[in-house]
Amino acid sequence: MMLGSSKIVVIGGGIAGLCAGVYAQTCGYQAEVLEQHTTAGGLATSWKRGDYRFETCIHWLVGSSREGLLNAQWREVFDIDRLTFHYAEEYQRVESDGGRSLRVYSNVDRMEAEFMREAPGDADEIKAFTAAIRVLADLPMQDLINGSWRRRAWAMLRLAPRLPLLQHWAAMSAANYGKCFKSDLLRRFFGDSGTAEMSVIALVFMFAWMNRSNAGYPIGGSKAIIDLVVERFRASGGTLRTDVKVEKIIVENDVATGVHLANGETIVADWVISAADGHAAIYDLLGGEYKSDSVDRLYAEQPVFPSYVQVSLGVAQDLSKEPGHLAHILGEPLQVDPQTALTTVTFRIFHYDPTFAPPGKTAITCFLPTFNFAYWVALQRNDPARYEAEKSRIADAVVAVLVRRLPGLRERIETVDVSTPATVIRFTGNWKGSMEGFLPTPGSLFASRRQTLPGLGRLLRVGQWVSPGGGLPTGLMTARAAIQSICRQDGVPFLPQATARTNGHAA
Repeated sequence: MMLGSSKIVVIGGGIAGLCAGVYAQTCGYQAEVLEQHTTAGGLATSWKRGDYRFETCIHWLVGSSREGLLNAQWREVFDIDRLTFHYAEEYQRVESDGGRSLRVYSNVDRMEAEFMREAPGDADEIKAFTAAIRVLADLPMQDLINGSWRRRAWAMLRLAPRLPLLQHWAAMSAANYGKCFKSDLLRRFFGDSGTAEMSVIALVFMFAWMNRSNAGYPIGGSKAIIDLVVERFRASGGTLRTDVKVEKIIVENDVATGVHLANGETIVADWVISAADGHAAIYDLLGGEYKSDSVDRLYAEQPVFPSYVQVSLGVAQDLSKEPGHLAHILGEPLQVDPQTALTTVTFRIFHYDPTFAPPGKTAITCFLPTFNFAYWVALQRNDPARYEAEKSRIADAVVAVLVRRLPGLRERIETVDVSTPATVIRFTGNWKGSMEGFLPTPGSLFASRRQTLPGLGRLLRVGQWVSPGGGLPTGLMTARAAIQSICRQDGVPFLPQATARTNGHAA
């Protein structure tokens, strides 16, 4: 085959689509990434309001440690050494209206000591949870993902004795696990969130990565990562087009041959990669022609991550002494919409990111999960005045919670911004306004999902709708696997290039 004429068109300029583009360029293909929004990133984005920047995506990046899981893979798609990472001592602080609090530390030893202080009656369960974090932190995941066949085989042998432990934690939801505790604060921590139905092993892995300092927050947020991946993609010769919407995937004789855009343009390609919303790609761009009963069941039955209302505040106050991530238990529920009343609200206080606010000021976001996306979409479409009124009502309720916690804050608020599920759908097209994709519920976390569709050639799917769990790592790993598959079928070597730094200079 002639690589000079081999083109890959990628639908969607989020993290998965951009990573696929970088890998394609590295392996000698010509990649064109098409993004419907005016900027790349998809859900991995942040935005400016006056002097403040607000973030909706990244809490941490798995792979922030040079020796940690996924760091080598991130180096293949951008220069991760150009990021500065913040490692919080406290992952989260859980507080009640009555003044009681629980500090959830990133370090497992400190976490265990704090949990024992709060709930000595839960000692056995606390020790079982922290022991699982310590054991699973030592899993040879790096060898399983990117090792030679000998290293992968040895990693599998090392993993085998721990499979019962993995299965034990994977079989429970966080909500059900929370019921094991006598302490109300621990029950709230595990079970009182919009993602409480996900497998508790996701929390075990999360704390294992944090305990090893392999899950740092990148200063500048998700945009800092996206900008570096875009830079690498363009430097390698790739084409990124924004503000273009794909209307249809062109199929000839059961082979994807390109895409048709809403502006009437047709782009012909040797391969099509869909990094778009999974539901839209299957049922809209392909008209539902290439699916199966299992695909239908997946979208009909598998729970997804919730959508959300986010209240973002710019505050003329230094809040550096406050926790960076606060879960506040309410005395009275906060009514988000007719089907959603929350008894706990979570805040991110971005005092640790100096790019989000001027000196002496702080950006704050409040995340309010909801599955009632249809209410917000209908309200925005049919009653804009009431839609704005509802946004204002929720913003006022969130501010009232904060003022009880931080008296005098109201007078220092300079910026208020509210996004809803309708906002998420408008800018990203994500099905149901979901913040990530399929929820990793018990029994689904390790389920493999095909990146192909039945009966359709030369199309591969990447991103958060391919594998339960979502997040940036899923985008990276599914993009890598897709280009590996294309190279294998085309007889092309898969040789990604990683960046390295020596004494602060690119090597």
